[in-house]
Amino acid sequence: MVISYRNSVKIVGDVLRIASDSGTGGINLTSLLRKANLSYDRLVKVSTTLMQAGLINEQTLEGQRIYVITSKGREYLQRYQQFAEMADSFGLKL
Repeated sequence: MVISYRNSVKIVGDVLRIASDSGTGGINLTSLLRKANLSYDRLVKVSTTLMQAGLINEQTLEGQRIYVITSKGREYLQRYQQFAEMADSFGLKL
């Protein structure tokens, strides 16, 4: 059995996709942790990087951290998905 681990690029794509699927209201920290299948420490590192790049915003609502994808994040996600589809069409794995 071959175990396949996600690399940083795939994790970023997954986090952005989940945030995008959550709509304009965003997604809370706990839901994002579960859906992205990440540890808290790993998510903090990834989200910090994404916020610094302007791809997501963090908001506080009723004491909860909410993550919302930005328009720049949506553009990145769209291009990432196009690249992933192209790579897959050539039989390459990201």
